Amino acid sequence: MIALCRHIKPLLLLVFSIAALSCHAQSDADSRLDSTEISLLTCSPHQEVYSLYGHTAIRVRNAVTGEDLVVNYGVFDFAQPHFVTRFVFGLTDYSMGIMPFSLFYQEYRYYNSSVTQQTLNLTRAEKQNILKALADNAQSPTYRYNYFHDNCTTRARDMLTQHLDGEVHYQGAADSSATFRSMIHDFNEQHPWARFGNDMLLGFGADRRTTRSETQFLPTNLMDDFATATIEGEGGSRPLVKETREVVPGGVQVVESEFPLRPLSCFLLLLIVTLLVIAIEWKTGSTLWGYDAIVLTLSGLAGIVLTLMIFSHHPSVSLNLQLLLLNPLPLLLVIPVVRKTRRHLQHWWWKAWTVLIILFFVGSFIQKYAEGMFILALSLLCLCIWRLQKNSQKRKMK
Repeated sequence: MIALCRHIKPLLLLVFSIAALSCHAQSDADSRLDSTEISLLTCSPHQEVYSLYGHTAIRVRNAVTGEDLVVNYGVFDFAQPHFVTRFVFGLTDYSMGIMPFSLFYQEYRYYNSSVTQQTLNLTRAEKQNILKALADNAQSPTYRYNYFHDNCTTRARDMLTQHLDGEVHYQGAADSSATFRSMIHDFNEQHPWARFGNDMLLGFGADRRTTRSETQFLPTNLMDDFATATIEGEGGSRPLVKETREVVPGGVQVVESEFPLRPLSCFLLLLIVTLLVIAIEWKTGSTLWGYDAIVLTLSGLAGIVLTLMIFSHHPSVSLNLQLLLLNPLPLLLVIPVVRKTRRHLQHWWWKAWTVLIILFFVGSFIQKYAEGMFILALSLLCLCIWRLQKNSQKRKMK
């Protein structure tokens, strides 16, 4: 979705280009506009994490003057102070950038990503409107990035569709079953841990049905909608796209090796370990309280991350039912819970956690959970029930 543009040209290039139009006689300006093409560029994903969902840009090309620039709304800088923290909390600023098409071509050839160009079917006035809007935007290029609702794709779409002499009509019915979560799942299938991270942070807001406009946050969705769209105006109806062609050929995408186990496999191993701990305690009568300390600590640490997301400005992350399973409370209760477990006394947390886990299972009717979370919940539920049953038995024996 986001692309890091190298060798960014000064934004004034575009401003000077627009100024040149206004300084010429009307006939010269019309000639320049006639030879100017404005296109939507859709880039296929590559293996960098920030590009798993593809990218969108705008190409402005003049066949006569040789000007050939790419306008890109996905410019960011990892070196910015606290970049990761700001990104997590939805406080990241992205920028509009301009680069020569030749450099843009080289970048996507390097990543073996294809780029599809849709040249728009525009009048002179519409071209001038779009070029002027781009030049105005170049004066204040920074914007507050929003993954679903205001990103490099929606910015490019709005810049193109909001400056036409007519209204864009998209053909066919939108996918009524599409949700934000299901759409990004289509792109991260080969990256289970990236999918797991997304699904852990997204709340049940990501599982609601989306409108056509909302589905266009993904580059390929916008490209498909543009392909059959029409401009409806006073002069009648005309196709939005005049020509479609591949301007950067795709190559072989090499899927880089990741952690060998999927999240589901890891949680299955955890369930096996939990059952082994229970079996050993049942057989020997001992209490492996160290395992409790590890489980409480790790679940509490994960809960801190999910709790912090409540304060994020990103959409669809604040109301997350996975907080029922993973929240900071176990981290605060490690010492008192373990102390009572060692003395075979009952602590209220085991009952409370059991109730929360049951509510977690009920919540699956509202929210889709990350891969393996049901297995994790089952593992924790087994531990809770065993602690309640074992400590109850010890108390009766006394």
